Formats: sequence, structure tokens, C-alpha cells
Amino acid sequence: MSQKFTYNTRFPAVEDLRKQAKKRIPKFAFDYLIGGCNEELNLARNENDFDNILLKPQYLQTSGEIDMSVELFGRHYSAPFGVSPIGLQGLMWPNAPEILAKAAAENDIPYILSTVSTSSIERIAEVSQGKAWFQLYHPTENKLRDDILRRLKEVECPVLVVLVDVPAFGLRYKEIKSGLSMPPKMNIANILQTFACPTWGIETLRHGIPSFATLKPYMEKGLDLAQLGQFMNRTFTGKVDVEKIKAIRDLWKGPLVLKGIATDEDMQAAIALGVDGVIVSNHGGRQLDASESSINSLIHLAANPDYKSKIKIMLDGGIRSGVDLARAHAVGSEFNFMGRPFMYGVGALGNAGGEHTINMFKAHLFQVMKQLSISKIDEFPKRLQKILS
Repeated sequence: MSQKFTYNTRFPAVEDLRKQAKKRIPKFAFDYLIGGCNEELNLARNENDFDNILLKPQYLQTSGEIDMSVELFGRHYSAPFGVSPIGLQGLMWPNAPEILAKAAAENDIPYILSTVSTSSIERIAEVSQGKAWFQLYHPTENKLRDDILRRLKEVECPVLVVLVDVPAFGLRYKEIKSGLSMPPKMNIANILQTFACPTWGIETLRHGIPSFATLKPYMEKGLDLAQLGQFMNRTFTGKVDVEKIKAIRDLWKGPLVLKGIATDEDMQAAIALGVDGVIVSNHGGRQLDASESSINSLIHLAANPDYKSKIKIMLDGGIRSGVDLARAHAVGSEFNFMGRPFMYGVGALGNAGGEHTINMFKAHLFQVMKQLSISKIDEFPKRLQKILS
């Protein structure tokens, strides 16, 4: 693998991208991106708990040429991370799903399209050369579920991810105050925020007002804002249980992943259902403020050798640097996903944001591997020193 990763040196860290994105994205959209539920305690835990994981360098050890590539579900990826599914991506930055899906495909990492993102299954399959994964918000009607699965099979989607941690939509106070919806309500405050971000406004006009593109075929034409909200509540309010996963497992013959797993009980159920992988996640701190951080859930689950022998254990939540990626692998993650950092990237740099953020994380991870004297991703657990309590 090349040891040179080209990125914009004005923005060498996620925090630099976040600050720049905040200047270029209207406040109502930026608040949606950064916000958590309730008092946002779990949002903070997701990031802060990484600091409890300490790594040990072995400077006198020799190591071979660094190779950060991994095999996952029969496919080769150039790095052990991918782009998380995020709803309303095109609201936060115009055309963001296509920017990120294309960059991910060109750099051989996975991109996951959300059911409630702003580009369609078919368009993302096209720009990603058929490499994009898909995250399913399970509909209340099986007929709709079956048609979405049909569309995924037609574009040969490589991996299906089923979201399980949204039995109710989280109480996110920032969104309630801003009146966030799709399309966004253009009240006086939101209009003024849009005028303060001219590049966002111009790009939105160029690409069109964002909408739930994958769901368009199932919506009645001419829905107003109130009716659109009713459609979403009617269509996606419902719990994902064992029986629903059984039905999907019967219908979907490719790799199947559950996202939102955090406990032994759910892990054991996933294994019994014949699921291929889980993404340990608390939905970015956006659903339950009283749960533990994603990384702490992963530490517990990945420590069980019985789980690791039967299912792929991946992580989503709180990763903000290559050091965090290293920590995640040291405590047992086999692959990692990041959402907000990539959205900061496109918010800060537009079309160049996806490529920049991928190379930035690769450069971070490369440096940590050199520092720890390891050459492959699966060697990280040997460099775990301790986990602070």
C-alpha cells in the first residue's frame, strides 16, 4: 500500500473540519448533524470513553510494510473503516450521499446508504459502482419491505444492514426547536440562517430541494409538510423484533448485518438468527441518553470468544481520529464506521470532502501503526495496555 495520503493540510483533524463545516452549513441543518437526544450525555460518552483505552508501543520490535487492508464478507477493503448511514444527508450538504458514495467506492471502503437519505438506491448503486451497502429502516408494511429488498437485489447490493435501535424516534431538543423536517420549514430564522451560508444555498439550488429519494415511489404526490410527517410516522413507526429479522433472513441471501446491537441478549439473538455481523452502536447518542457508550458496549461484547467465533463485530460511534480507530481494534472491533466526521468533511470542503476525510483517517492510522510497530490491523490487540475504569 502507498504510504502517501494526500489531503488538505489546512484541515488535518476532524475538529478542523467540524469548525469549517459549521461556518458553511445553516444552523438548523448543522444542529441536526451534531445533536444527540435529551441532555446529550450519551453523545459525550461516545467520544470521551475512548480516552480510557491505553495502547503500548514496542519500539525495539521490527515490523513489516504496513498494510491496513481487511477482508469483510468476502470483499477486500483498503482500510478498516467505512461511511455510516445518515438520514437527510443532502439537507446538511447538497448531494452529500453521491459525494461520499463515489469517494468511498474509488478508495475501496464501504458506504452505507440510509433508507431516509436523500439519494435513491439506484442512483447510489450507479455512482458507487455497485459497492454501496444499504441500511433498512424496517417499514410497518411487509409489502414495502419486500419491494425495497427487490430493488436492492436488482442493483446487486453487497450487504444489507437492518437498523434495530429505533423503536421510537429520539427526543432531540435542537430539532424540535428548529422545526426540522423534510423539506425544511422555511421560517424566518431558517431563512436568515440560509442567507448566511451562500455556498450551501447555491449548491442546494443546483441540485434541487432534498427529499427522501428512495421512498418517493411509495409516497402520494403533492404531500404537504404535515402529510409528509404523517407518512413517515405511519410508514416507519414500529419495533424490529426477532420475527421480522427471521423474515428478512429468509428473503435476503447475501450478508446480513444488524446495527444497534449493544447487549448480550441481542447479540445472542442475532447469532441464533444466522446474522453475519453486527454493528455495535447507540445511534450516535441520538436515541437513549441513559445507555452506555458504543465503545464500552463493544469492549464487553468483543471480549466473549464465543461471539467472535460466530459473527463479525463492528463499531459505529464516537471515532474521531486514527488513534480512536486503533483503540477500537485493540479492544476487539473488526471494522468501524463513522458518520459525523464524513459529513463535516463534505460540509467543509464540498466535493473534495469525501476524498479528504478518507485520506486523513488513513494517514492517522498509518502513523499509529508505525508508532506501535505493527504492520497489520489484526495485530492491534497485542498493543492494548489497559482499559481505565
